[in-house]
Amino acid sequence: MRIFLPLFLLFLISCTTAVKTDETPPNVVFILVDDLGWKDLSCYGSSFYETPNIDRLAKMGLRFSQAYAAHPVCSPTRASIMTGKHPTRIKITDWIPGQDPQNRKLLGPKDLHALPLEEITIAEALQGQGYKTFFAGKWHLGGEGFYPEDQGFQINKGGYHLGSPPGGYYTPYRNPKLKDGPTGEHLTDRLTDESLKFIDQNYQSPFLLFLSYYTVHTPIQPHNDYLPKFLEKRKTRIDTLAIKQKEGGGYTVQNQYNAQYASMVYALDQNVGRVIDQLEAQNLLDNTLIIFTSDNGGLTTLEKEHRTAPTSVLPLRAGKGWVYEGGIRVPLIIKPPNNSSAKRIDVPAVSMDFYPTILEYARLPLKPEQHRDGISLKNIIEGKKSETHTSMVWDFPHYHGSGWTPGRALRLGPWKLVYFFEDEQYELYHLENDPGEKIDLVNQAPEQLEHMKKLLMEWTSTMKAQNPTVNIKTL
Repeated sequence: MRIFLPLFLLFLISCTTAVKTDETPPNVVFILVDDLGWKDLSCYGSSFYETPNIDRLAKMGLRFSQAYAAHPVCSPTRASIMTGKHPTRIKITDWIPGQDPQNRKLLGPKDLHALPLEEITIAEALQGQGYKTFFAGKWHLGGEGFYPEDQGFQINKGGYHLGSPPGGYYTPYRNPKLKDGPTGEHLTDRLTDESLKFIDQNYQSPFLLFLSYYTVHTPIQPHNDYLPKFLEKRKTRIDTLAIKQKEGGGYTVQNQYNAQYASMVYALDQNVGRVIDQLEAQNLLDNTLIIFTSDNGGLTTLEKEHRTAPTSVLPLRAGKGWVYEGGIRVPLIIKPPNNSSAKRIDVPAVSMDFYPTILEYARLPLKPEQHRDGISLKNIIEGKKSETHTSMVWDFPHYHGSGWTPGRALRLGPWKLVYFFEDEQYELYHLENDPGEKIDLVNQAPEQLEHMKKLLMEWTSTMKAQNPTVNIKTL
């Protein structure tokens, strides 16, 4: 028996850890955080919030300094991630179902309230090639008949039509797609628990794990394990209260002051660390593509002076709901398979790029008829290419509770054009010299302005973008 014991032990080890070869397709772990601001991570410059595990992930791969959400609110960006298409092409241009006030100067266009089933999502593309597919957390892309399980995910834990957790962050969750946990259980911890269970049960197959945290979306509800840490830390700071500045129809917070929000960010970080640790423990980390990002800019700007947003993304302007940089620029960290070296990427990337990037890393054929508006970032990541998008457009022809009024924006190289429908007003900025969009160059660069106005009109025509209409009740 002694002769065969080492072989038996080797067999047991091979049954409990993943044995990967060069031919094994990589796993994909996509971590999408709701409303996480560009400066909400330590590795992006926050001095109040703490994110050691996300910083650790950044040291394993690429940190993008000019990554963008496809839209300044959630549902359109989520649709673009799933399809590789611009939200305007899909006709989801507002959060679902949207605000759509009837007493304003304009009426927003009618857009879709569910991701069409005829779209081939990244989950369907991977499942068709033998991947196990799993979704946990916020969906917000349609109700019954349009849930994650209808769009290529074999398992759905917590994804349904609402955009914020109806029961808050502690059980009972009031979520028909997620069973309640024991008293005191926290939603962010629970979604990670479900994800770790999926990894443990599917480590021998390539898998897509889409972990779509509800945090740090409102309600701003602290993680009780970590709140004392940040209440103490706030005592060492001068700016313990929110400092606000007028921004259009809203007010933008200028400082990171909120200990409750800080505890939510820290809870997120601790759970990202748990995912990394699990992948490492099961010998999966090297052969896993990890993408970590946000669905829009941080919640910094709100209508009505008595309401105060929880975070700040200075030096960027405004936040969620606005097409200024604060509403669309987001953190993006990508750890490719078999990579452990840190690098900063300073060229633009956007939500539509993830679909073709994942396909390329999974060694699958691209689907250009599907991900029509995205480009694979693989060659950028591997240093084989130095340029990505020359132009990008954000289309938000609706009103929003941040004080935003209907408009669009076009980025062309370092130049940024912003257009507001109500007053037919254009603004022009040079982002390299003015990332905070403080200096309007409309009068100083008339030729550049006319060139970009023409490009935006051409894009609008090509994409058949819908414009708001005049509200005759307010005339």
